[in-house]
Amino acid sequence: MARRPRLEDVAAEVGLSIASVSLVLRGAPGPSAATRERVLAAADRLGYRVDRAASLLARRRTHLLGVPVSLRDAFRAELAEELQLAADARGYTVALSAITPVHDEARVAETLLDLRCEALVLPAPTLSAEAIGDLAARVPLVVTGRHVAPDGFDVVRVADDLGVARAVEHLLALGHRDLVHVDGGDHPSAAERRAGFLRAAGAHGRVVPGGLVEEAGARAARGLLDAGELPTAVVAANDRCAVGVLDVFVRAGIGVPRDVSLIGYDDTAFAGLAHVGLTTVNQEAPAQAREAVAAVVERLDADRTQPREIVLTPRLVERTSTGPPRR
Repeated sequence: MARRPRLEDVAAEVGLSIASVSLVLRGAPGPSAATRERVLAAADRLGYRVDRAASLLARRRTHLLGVPVSLRDAFRAELAEELQLAADARGYTVALSAITPVHDEARVAETLLDLRCEALVLPAPTLSAEAIGDLAARVPLVVTGRHVAPDGFDVVRVADDLGVARAVEHLLALGHRDLVHVDGGDHPSAAERRAGFLRAAGAHGRVVPGGLVEEAGARAARGLLDAGELPTAVVAANDRCAVGVLDVFVRAGIGVPRDVSLIGYDDTAFAGLAHVGLTTVNQEAPAQAREAVAAVVERLDADRTQPREIVLTPRLVERTSTGPPRR
């Protein structure tokens, strides 16, 4: 017996994303008239028919929002907690499922859909834009904490380039003229933060490879010490990276901020501890969560289909890890 044509088959036939094809077949606004004609013709040619029974079943309300959570990532865990609080205030329940080495983000998302979550909210996802779009073709979806073009889904984030620029401006105002950015490697947030640093620092800045965990920051710090190219200030990709830098410097007798000023990103809970005192950039996690849940509720309760991007302004939190440059 021949397999029944699926949404993916129609998308492959016309060379469009599953999200775009889904919008056409649902009669949602967005695609052009020419695109609609192509998709409908392909669906007819392949014999694709919308599964009305499944569609009706999917409309049975659960008021359950699915949130994949990385427990080892302090910022993503904070976002997940704030999403729970924001959902409670709107009469929704959050289902959290942990991302682990054997349960990646894609698999966790599928698990949450199996639990009949009405929508997904992805805190700072590492999935490709295409994979996010494929999920959005199946369920209302909001991305938080990441710059990605809203294609069939909503995005709520802060302007990462502006956040890093404010860190650089703080250091320049203190008198620093030799700045290093320990970047976030290949993480989706890294490119925008790196670009923001280079624009703000100009001739006073350089970039060294890093990552978003302590070991990446420690490796970068050891490289600076070994090369004898110690700057007067370091802007790390995030707080965890900054703590790795701090640990290596302290062990080497390098004072922070006496010898090197240090800035992180995320304003996680440990950044404010007395023995860390990390100057950092706050991503306004509570505001991101409120906006994300509001966007989901609009999609579920008001049938909004047009994608939306909300960009919030990050803020610099000054603590004791920054000061004037060493003489």
